[in-house]
Amino acid sequence: MDTVSRRRFLQLMGAGAAGAAATRLSIADIARAAITNPLPLNTPILVIVTMYGGNDGLNTLIPYNDSTYITNRPDIAYGVGEVLPLDDQLALNRSMSGMKTLWDQKKLAIVRGVGYPQPDHSHFRSMAIWQSASPVGAQSSGWIGRWLDGRKADPMLAINLGSVIPPLLTGAKRVGSALPLGGLVVPTGSLASECQLLAKPSIEDGPLQALAAGSMSDLFKLSSEISSELKKPAPKASDLPTIQGGNAGGNSNLAQQLDVVAKLIAAGAPTRVWSVSLGGFDTHADEKGAQSILIGNVSDSIARFLSQVRSTNRGKDVVVLAYSEFGRRVKGNASQGTDHGTSGPVFVMGEKILGGFYGDQPSLTQLNAGDLAVTTDFRDIYASLIEGMLTTPADKILGKWAGRTPLLKV
Repeated sequence: MDTVSRRRFLQLMGAGAAGAAATRLSIADIARAAITNPLPLNTPILVIVTMYGGNDGLNTLIPYNDSTYITNRPDIAYGVGEVLPLDDQLALNRSMSGMKTLWDQKKLAIVRGVGYPQPDHSHFRSMAIWQSASPVGAQSSGWIGRWLDGRKADPMLAINLGSVIPPLLTGAKRVGSALPLGGLVVPTGSLASECQLLAKPSIEDGPLQALAAGSMSDLFKLSSEISSELKKPAPKASDLPTIQGGNAGGNSNLAQQLDVVAKLIAAGAPTRVWSVSLGGFDTHADEKGAQSILIGNVSDSIARFLSQVRSTNRGKDVVVLAYSEFGRRVKGNASQGTDHGTSGPVFVMGEKILGGFYGDQPSLTQLNAGDLAVTTDFRDIYASLIEGMLTTPADKILGKWAGRTPLLKV
């Protein structure tokens, strides 16, 4: 510190903060907002989990008593003794014990056969359709971004965990914020003493230096006012598989992302929409073990997250939506994997949810060029969440869309 003056140090801090303020946040930024402008209790919070790569819906929600399923997938099908039955026809993958518990508690809605008209097998085009909510015609904004467009500018309203803002959170006038992964690091020892001196106000400070000094002061204030847990980096998962075929996007540690989200929700962060993701679902080869690990990670991470928020006063406010850009084809390929398909299950979870099945299960014999039929349009789910969780008329986001999936408690 003795080689840099207090004024120069604060100038550098202020310049950096000013340049990143538009879309890039730190945990300290959000925690500070939780102190100064906490989200009122009973305000709905939507957490969106994107599974990049095209999750295999048939090995997630498994028609375990359908012989056509076994016949088409001799190398990768699950038998009766390898699944978690939900009824006499459908079961969850054996790794999804977390979601099975949510199902038993009637806090899990499974929407079957979800997709959109004229499905596209391209990862990027299909994900663009899901995130823009515009299957017909190009749409340059995301459905959450359009919700942001209709609200007062606020960088805390919608946050993505990771360095890149997904199209989901990009509007015509507003954009969500990015929270790069990592813990809140508070200086200790002699460095802490020096930093606390820097945090003291001075009449010589200009506006940026005063802002930087205030930020430094707030950092130490947060370390005592926010739970000590907030200062710890989230645990890392080391057992996720590497999938042949690539991730097609997404981050690599869902549990870490949701751990951070849970802590910030508990602290009162004024955020209405959180976006997290997991990649790796493009299972063209060696699918059975790898996809089971991945979907089990999704299941365990979400179940743990909901348990965390349930232990706070925000438990009844949170709903989680988990989706992927498409499912896989019914017939397995020659590499003990599956190729790009169309429809698949979508999961919606939380205390506000009316658990159970929604939509029709697609037939395994009445296919569209080898693909499952779409029996539920994803906009039905979005419309219900826009109205029930974001308290906004759906037509402002989706246009004149009449469909609804009534999975929220009134």
